[in-house]
Amino acid sequence: MASDPMPVDTTNLEPPAIPDQNQNPETKTTPQRPEPKYGGHSRFELELEFVQALANPEYVTYLASRKLLVNPAFIAYLDYLQYWSRPPYLKYLTFPTASLKMLELLQVEQFRKDAINPGLAQALIVEGMKSAVEWHRE
Repeated sequence: MASDPMPVDTTNLEPPAIPDQNQNPETKTTPQRPEPKYGGHSRFELELEFVQALANPEYVTYLASRKLLVNPAFIAYLDYLQYWSRPPYLKYLTFPTASLKMLELLQVEQFRKDAINPGLAQALIVEGMKSAVEWHRE
């Protein structure tokens, strides 16, 4: 099994279509070109899950340990995912502050280099807990 990640060309990639939640699945018409499924999930669902997973600093450390954060194709993919910070996609994020802040930090080369340090993940976890406590006090 190869350890190199598969290259991803995001140069002309558009954000995925937002699923229409108001349609009844039984009456849904089939589009001209149905969206391909990846393991039974749409690209929208996969990218949403990935962006939400970025809220976990330990997951980001895992990505760094797998050398993904130095892969130019993966860095381009992180840049492409910036569309989640804008409506209408923003409303689908469960933890938008944490997810989008990490996505923003991952745009910085030095942060990507430092992300392999488990101490950084722990510090981010502590900061997140402090922020949550302060937010609840307000």
